[in-house]
Amino acid sequence: MDLEVCQLGLVSYAEALAVQEQLLVMRQQNRIGDLLLLLEHNPVITLGRKAKTEHILMPQEWLQKQQIEVYRTNRGGDVTYHGPGQIVGYMFIDLHHHGRSLRSFVHKLEQVFINLLERYYQINAFRDPDHTGVWVSQGKITAIGLAVKRWVTMHGFAFNVNTNLEHFRWIVPCGIADKEVTSLAVLTGREIDLQGVYQQVLHSFCEVFHYNPVMLTQAQLQSYLRSMSNEKAQT
Repeated sequence: MDLEVCQLGLVSYAEALAVQEQLLVMRQQNRIGDLLLLLEHNPVITLGRKAKTEHILMPQEWLQKQQIEVYRTNRGGDVTYHGPGQIVGYMFIDLHHHGRSLRSFVHKLEQVFINLLERYYQINAFRDPDHTGVWVSQGKITAIGLAVKRWVTMHGFAFNVNTNLEHFRWIVPCGIADKEVTSLAVLTGREIDLQGVYQQVLHSFCEVFHYNPVMLTQAQLQSYLRSMSNEKAQT
């Protein structure tokens, strides 16, 4: 099965959320096939459906002064941070092709990063039975938060590669106060070539989910979105 993949670079959260909402509808209508966006965000805090506002530790005035935006979203999970050096994946996948089981889908998504860390970096990663995501002995390295609408996924994962971990002190990451957050750079003791990791993520994702990757240019993605906008304008 083909998976269209578009790498967007550094994108604001507001822009990415608007794109997600459009692509979700297009996938629900079978106007596009399964699709994965890979990107980075400017520093931003997002809250999932179960998030508690007290898990944001910095005052609102401080966040505004630092131009750190806060978004409440419809994904699962609590509060998290996104920023440069962190690979974010947003996926629009019809779960009818994956056993119609969100639990199984999340399990496979965790396996993507367990496999990646073992294969390319000889790092032992694992699941925590009480907390979704991927963990190593030093802490959480990949956060996962999804929403499913009419059997189609949106939102996705956040993999800490060269992420500034100091920024996680602004929040209680995923609402878990007694566990640390880590990154690939910290685990290896060096800054990582992010472009290389993008390819590793894509390879591991397609291997676990049995996809054939089809690269989509940003221009092609914009063409999809324009077709959606044009149709709305005509109705």
